[in-house]
Amino acid sequence: MSVINTQIKPFKASAFKNGKFVEVSDADVKGKWAVFFFYPADFTFVCPTELGDVADHYAEFQKLGVEIYSVSTDTHFTHKAWHDSSETIGKIKYPMIGDPTLAISRNFEVLREDQGLANRGTYIVDPQGVIQAVEITAEGIGRDAKDLLRKVKAAQYVAAHPGEVCPAKWEEGAATLKPSLDLVGKI
Repeated sequence: MSVINTQIKPFKASAFKNGKFVEVSDADVKGKWAVFFFYPADFTFVCPTELGDVADHYAEFQKLGVEIYSVSTDTHFTHKAWHDSSETIGKIKYPMIGDPTLAISRNFEVLREDQGLANRGTYIVDPQGVIQAVEITAEGIGRDAKDLLRKVKAAQYVAAHPGEVCPAKWEEGAATLKPSLDLVGKI
């Protein structure tokens, strides 16, 4: 079953953000755009490259009104230790949610039950708490923050312009499509 166009499920968790432990819940997500960026584990290999890439583009996400929530099944304590010991992870300003109970990973259907780890999953959530985009990749395939930004902009454009859709490789300012009978077979 796909989670696309479904409401995020209630959750409450501890996170590490800007040198503090904070509580994050589904209520914090409502009313703004959000990206949930699941990854397998702290102190690993591909994960810090991805999280660092998102950290390098965090200001751009913030300008779009988007909060980033990274999530792994590690604890918020482990997130702090990793943040303090890694130059790459030390750049992170967004909340790093701990999911040691596995509940959030299960809610987003990204948990590898047999390992207790989350897959690499990216979810774009609209201000109503509805999942608009999902990307799941295998363990060894890292994600790209620039492409994630493009997808967020496309999701925001479509939300603001009912009746229009963004074609492949759409970039902000490019032409969109208005689906109609007239377009069938002509693209």
